[in-house]
Amino acid sequence: MSWNRTITRRQSIAAAGTAAGAAALGGTAAAVEPVGRPAAAEPVGRPSAGEVRAGDRAFIAVSAATVWVEPGLERPQDAPALANPVDMDEWNASMEDTEARRWLVGKLETAAVLGSEVIVDEVAGEWARIVVTHQGTPRDARGYPGWVPVRQLVVDEPFARAAATRPVAVVTAFRTVLRPTPAPGGAPGRGDGLDASFNTELPVLGRVRDLVKVQVPGAKPMYVPASDVVVRGQGEKPPVPTAEDIIATGAMMLGLRYLWGGVSAYGYDCSGFTFSIFRHHGIAMHRDAGPQLTDSGFEPVDRADLEPGDLLFWSIKPGSDSIRHVAMYIGNDQMMQAPNSERSVEVTDFPRDGMEDDWAGAVRVQALRR
Repeated sequence: MSWNRTITRRQSIAAAGTAAGAAALGGTAAAVEPVGRPAAAEPVGRPSAGEVRAGDRAFIAVSAATVWVEPGLERPQDAPALANPVDMDEWNASMEDTEARRWLVGKLETAAVLGSEVIVDEVAGEWARIVVTHQGTPRDARGYPGWVPVRQLVVDEPFARAAATRPVAVVTAFRTVLRPTPAPGGAPGRGDGLDASFNTELPVLGRVRDLVKVQVPGAKPMYVPASDVVVRGQGEKPPVPTAEDIIATGAMMLGLRYLWGGVSAYGYDCSGFTFSIFRHHGIAMHRDAGPQLTDSGFEPVDRADLEPGDLLFWSIKPGSDSIRHVAMYIGNDQMMQAPNSERSVEVTDFPRDGMEDDWAGAVRVQALRR
């Protein structure tokens, strides 16, 4: 029997915070905690932004930042992804042609969503060389390296303090919109909004009706529908997931077009997909496919003994140690994957024709609840 999709990608994950997260909001009827300004009229701005310099700890200040191999590689059509604010939908629409999308291979390193912490190593004109601290890689013990436009970064000490001390709202929806004001009845207020991807994490300041008030890097507080996030206490881990939980999270992304370097609801590459869906459930692994196989500490598993949630790997050619692809086994001789620039996140048969000779192995993520 084939796997049946039960969650559309635009539905929220049915995940709830524990008592610590609920207590942080004071229950469902809690008012917003005082933050030194009226709650009902907060225009978007940059009250705490500072100049970005080498050595700074900074934060991603756009919905999703693309991290490049080096400055100067971009095309005119990449401008929407390099601006602040970004327009990732416009950028994706400009790459409907497979070759235009495949052009990114080898030019992007990774991506990072709003609020992600980075360490700035160098500022060269309009670009900054950074490492993304939550994305593990053997290349740098501090995080994943690459270049982003300086305009997409902000040094924001109040945000940094809040991120280290406050409860956290994690976006569980495919995407949501942050609004600068709460509106009567709990609906998002009108005005300039800020898109936020699945897996975005922002400090919580309080709650108004069915909105959660969050701190945003380089901007005044904003409001997100409570139905689009899960709130957890500072340092609180997500519940230990089952393989079915991981698969259901991956299913939210079915039909989303592949994007080299992607780790957000604007597009995933193969390892960005596995990295992101496991990270959402509190399971850490390296960002890239090769290290996911060799350096994440997962247990090798024979092909005949696969279980749902196991990770599957292929090399660039038979016998090579260089890994080119990762997918997730979901049972019933099927797998879920972000395959290549021509296609989208999909469920397909395992093994596929043409993927036999370059089979590199499989691993089991022991942290899953069996």
